[in-house]
Amino acid sequence: MVIRQDFYYPPNDGNRQLHIWLPDEYETSGERYPVMYMFDGHNLFYDDCATFGRAWRFASFMERWEKKMIIVGMECSHEGNQRLSEYSPYDKRWQRGRIPGIGEQTFQWIIHSVKPWIDSHLRTYGHREATAIGGSSMGGLMSIYGVIRHNDVFSKAACVSPGIFWNLSSLRRDLYSVSLHPDTRIYMSWGEIEAGRAAHHGNPAFDTREARSVRKFEKELQSCGADTYLFFQHGGRHCEEDWEKQIPVFMHYLWF
Repeated sequence: MVIRQDFYYPPNDGNRQLHIWLPDEYETSGERYPVMYMFDGHNLFYDDCATFGRAWRFASFMERWEKKMIIVGMECSHEGNQRLSEYSPYDKRWQRGRIPGIGEQTFQWIIHSVKPWIDSHLRTYGHREATAIGGSSMGGLMSIYGVIRHNDVFSKAACVSPGIFWNLSSLRRDLYSVSLHPDTRIYMSWGEIEAGRAAHHGNPAFDTREARSVRKFEKELQSCGADTYLFFQHGGRHCEEDWEKQIPVFMHYLWF
């Protein structure tokens, strides 16, 4: 079941709704559960909440998945370019303008407001080994940034279509400024159609700029002690319908 909770987001002085998945037996089990925090919470569970009318349909997966856990979907702003700002750790150029990246402020909100509220109001395992972060597109970028910069909080990350190419130098700088725990798991993916044309009609899993960037950054993550999983989606587009197909892949990798 999904419950919704308005939650104040100080950086832009407004509420951001939480979409919280609880196992069906939550009320009667007395058990504690691991937690996965995910960006764009409105796009996770049901089509009628999704921005473009099509969700990941994460609820259908969780209803039949053998591991019981809590999913906290965090909604973003739907005004102007605020999502780009809230979900970018770095300043960005966009449509001939500059968008200030306040992604670190978003993580301070998650770590110091959202997570403490979840851990105090729900039966969770709050330690890092039972805490993951995930998202797609800008949410995927935020997830890889978060598991690196806040590795003391998150031990796992599902970084779906994160656009590594555009952020490689910044991510590399952050990676070499911290020490990763050796149990860190990071899933990164890219789709065939969203990755751009392969050079000389080659294989888009290997020789597009995104493929090269992801593979290069994977080696750097591994050299810093992280365990990684790369997933190339044949025919994959930049949309919820295709990201849904990746759910079993990254959930099994991260949690087993």
